[in-house]
Amino acid sequence: MTPTIVPQLQQARKAAISVRSLSDERRRDLIELLSRALEASEEAILQANQQDLDAMPDTDPKKDRLLLNAERIAGLGESLRQIAGLPDPAGTVLLERELQAGLNLQKITVPLGVVGVIYESRPNVTADVAALCLRSGNGCVLKGGKEAVHSNRAIVKVIHEVLAEFGVPAETVTLLPTDRAHVQELLTATRYVDILIPRGSESLIQYVRRNALVPTIETGAGVCHTYVTASADVQKAAAIVVNAKVQRPSVCNALDTLVVDRATMDELLPLLTAPMAEHGVEIFADALSYPILHVLGYPHLQEASQEDFGREFLDFKCSVKVVSGMDEALEHIETYSSRHSEAIVTEDEAEAERFLSEVDAAAVYVNASTRFTDGGEFGLGAEIGISTQKLHARGPFALEKLVTEKWVVRGNGHIRR
Repeated sequence: MTPTIVPQLQQARKAAISVRSLSDERRRDLIELLSRALEASEEAILQANQQDLDAMPDTDPKKDRLLLNAERIAGLGESLRQIAGLPDPAGTVLLERELQAGLNLQKITVPLGVVGVIYESRPNVTADVAALCLRSGNGCVLKGGKEAVHSNRAIVKVIHEVLAEFGVPAETVTLLPTDRAHVQELLTATRYVDILIPRGSESLIQYVRRNALVPTIETGAGVCHTYVTASADVQKAAAIVVNAKVQRPSVCNALDTLVVDRATMDELLPLLTAPMAEHGVEIFADALSYPILHVLGYPHLQEASQEDFGREFLDFKCSVKVVSGMDEALEHIETYSSRHSEAIVTEDEAEAERFLSEVDAAAVYVNASTRFTDGGEFGLGAEIGISTQKLHARGPFALEKLVTEKWVVRGNGHIRR
């Protein structure tokens, strides 16, 4: 019989009180020290990460998400320093008024409490989530995947060492066992966990959404489009499309479908063939784009099926859809978008404003790559995930959203009549 995780959740909830009690300055210092400690522990973390990498096939598209190296460890350190420098989102007075003579009412921001995160493959999430939660006065319980177990343990070991220096219980950042049998316990732990954030595959997110009793913030899959209009500067468009697809294809803000106007396709597609082929991008082309790419001799070409639209590839793959005008482009995006990040490339200001107004997504872009949808890039330090829902948080779920509200009423024997 699988042991229960309830005692760990109970301890996490109790421990979270200690970080809430730290002053803003002490929490800043804690995150600063954690950034340095992670960088100083680079060798041990990379050794642990190599164990995880060795167990994953090279053909698995999640391998890039799993990979840590010196550059990424340094990036983690810098991300944490940014988090340390951000203002504390808790303790802000949102409203204040007097109800009766001497009866004072305030609405203030307070930490959520205990944040639960279920995620796959990405050990950097372990450090980012812990830092964001600690900085905002929250505890966290982390349910990472078995594919990153050694990496996650190495990172949490460093976190616990830093917490000890500040007199904060290790359970404030709790790494749960990887056994999937524990997932259902976490999803129903309403007495101990205040909010759940799934970060990973669409199947994981939907499973949590269907089964959780704990309130859930979806960090949805990214089915991202870039629409190149008839008025677009094709050189600019080609650079944006290639960057959105190849700069880091395994992440949720990478390009999945190029939507191109029929009037532009003959100019644009030849500009894409060399850079896309250089990265081995497999293109699933619709009936209008396939003949052009075939004549151009594109080496990794497939005829698109219906399933290739609305598909999050997370790999060196994308689909191409040719449209006749903006109405058709907007209809295609509305049909297949996951409401994550969508872009238009245009030199027509009216087209740009219509796209920004009508496209329903967490982030919309004009003449820029969707790869910018990221907490760090947006100046938020880091994010737990990109929320595609509309309640409480949308877009990068970062430090500013790790709070809720509390009404505080101060009186002196006041009674209601």
